Amino acid sequence: MKSFRIAALAGVMAFTAFSSSAMAEDITIGLATAQTGGLAFADQPSLAGFKMAIDEINANGGLGGKYKVTLDVKDTRTDTAATVQAAQELVAAGVKIMITPCDADPSIAAGQISQPAQIPTLTFCGTTPTIPDAVGDYMFGTYPADNGQATLLAEYAIGKGYKNAYILKSPDSAYTLRLPEYFSEVFTKKGGTVQGEGTYTMGQQDFAAEVTKIKALSPQPDVIMTAAYEPDFPAFLKQLRGAGITAPVLGSDGIDSPTTTGLGAIADGIVHTTAGFPVEGSKLAAFYEKFKAATGAAPETVYVATGYEIPYILDAAVKAAGSVDGPALRDALANLKDVEVLTGKVTYAGTNRMPSRDITLVEIEGGARKLLLTATPAPADVPKP
Repeated sequence: MKSFRIAALAGVMAFTAFSSSAMAEDITIGLATAQTGGLAFADQPSLAGFKMAIDEINANGGLGGKYKVTLDVKDTRTDTAATVQAAQELVAAGVKIMITPCDADPSIAAGQISQPAQIPTLTFCGTTPTIPDAVGDYMFGTYPADNGQATLLAEYAIGKGYKNAYILKSPDSAYTLRLPEYFSEVFTKKGGTVQGEGTYTMGQQDFAAEVTKIKALSPQPDVIMTAAYEPDFPAFLKQLRGAGITAPVLGSDGIDSPTTTGLGAIADGIVHTTAGFPVEGSKLAAFYEKFKAATGAAPETVYVATGYEIPYILDAAVKAAGSVDGPALRDALANLKDVEVLTGKVTYAGTNRMPSRDITLVEIEGGARKLLLTATPAPADVPKP
């Protein structure tokens, strides 16, 4: 009898262990992101924040309280072909969710691989408002969109009394082309004049022709607006100031990096968009302290925080769906409203899967950023994608 009871108990324990294992329902999130190359300035900090959030969520039972997450991270090297290959490998490996780089072209390319597989896919901080439409109903943005950023910048320029503007854009990416064009649309609609436009090739580093063109303008522009980012933006700014042109410069979230604040006095007065600012006492400020305690260094860019927010957006969607099944999770994401994150509230309901959320303007002064304002532009003022 004793041996029978022992055997029976062993059987129950084995069954319980099997059941617990079966109920764990571990899932994999695939990240096809640029950890090297030109987009690493945004994707690296985004990944650092993302990993911290996943660790916290796993410690509390996983997404939705029941799906423990494993990450499969592939470096796309800021190359669209490599992004496609990474996406193909992740889909073949059976990931449940995919994360793509901070840029439209590779995100669209990856999304077109994950869309037929019904895998909800979110871009780290790709901001082109047409990303979801270019892919399909499984593709989501997470960061403030270009047309919203441009609207806030144009309203700021008009509020400062700037009457005429010079626009510098590059046709090499949707971000560097369309964001300045959105700015131009809003600026002129609100009474400003675009005095001139220039173009550049991404990575060219030589802006002599553009600087000469700006210097020859009469009168000089009240403001210069561009969505250029490193290494182009630092090169342009150095040559612009070296030529004695003192017009204020407006930029976008692509220059929210330590490279920009490290430019010294020539960066003073630059105003650019970002997703948030760590005001004392805010959730974002508390996160900065937590991140510093965990890593030994405070975040140098808000991309750490926005990367951290994405798993919590996913957590809210998984809770709403009660599942990580592709169609159910897609629908839950698309209907999220007022999800509290570090930088405010994120809403997808009623959008094209680019979120409605606050945008912040900051000014660089003495190698640091200071808050100017945080707002959500009125929908009627935001240009259509």
